[in-house]
Amino acid sequence: MSEQEAKTEEKTESPGAAKAPATFRSILGEKVGMTQVFHPKDKQLYDVTVVKAGPCPILRVKSEGGPDGYNAVQLAYGSRKEKNIANAQLGQFKKAGASAARWVREIRVADVKGLEAGQSVTLDGVFKTGDYVDVQGVSKGKGFAGVMKRHNFKGLPGSHGASDKKRSPGSLASRRALGRVLPGQRMAGRMGSETVSSLKLEVIKVDPAENLIFVCGSVPGPNGGLVTVRETSKAKKHRVDPVKSTVKKDKMGNIITAGKKPTAAKK
Repeated sequence: MSEQEAKTEEKTESPGAAKAPATFRSILGEKVGMTQVFHPKDKQLYDVTVVKAGPCPILRVKSEGGPDGYNAVQLAYGSRKEKNIANAQLGQFKKAGASAARWVREIRVADVKGLEAGQSVTLDGVFKTGDYVDVQGVSKGKGFAGVMKRHNFKGLPGSHGASDKKRSPGSLASRRALGRVLPGQRMAGRMGSETVSSLKLEVIKVDPAENLIFVCGSVPGPNGGLVTVRETSKAKKHRVDPVKSTVKKDKMGNIITAGKKPTAAKK
């Protein structure tokens, strides 16, 4: 192996040393499974999904003023053998100084300032306990399913001579007015394997050393599936705990003060 090939191999084995700015709050990860943890603030037991997220090297940055015409960032995650990747895609990994990855996803951003190819996105400093995130993944495939399972139909009665019609969808369309089935009619078909987003899930715990993030609730997809964790699109970005009042009141609403008579509440 020549000296130039050795340098290229050493460069592609490790992601970019420079970290992406903390304003970029999106990361790719892999669903590990579900467990229960105690919340560090209210000490309540929460059902959480464990996601192993990052580090994700940035392969390419697209800008609105460039040939692409829009702002986006291409992230990579996972590992894969170079022999199983097309040469064109392998060239992108080597150009960014990243090793061959299993998944590559593009994320739209409002501004690409400070983002460069070769940087690495990690959990450290991006997400913290109490943040709200949106998690996107591909749901589990259920195969071909009927209307009762797929659309929660009630089904037909199983009495009065109705033979083998209990799970039937019933009438599908009118006869004289249209004489055809309208597009979008709820019928039997393939169920699952769709892109699903779970919105505004609270981050219960973050472990930057192990690249783990604990998200409250369920996350779409099977264990081992790819998920995208990003800052929530909702207006409320972080959990706000209610402040307990230190003012004590009696049953009538009068303020109780130490060593003094109750003060009448203001109307």
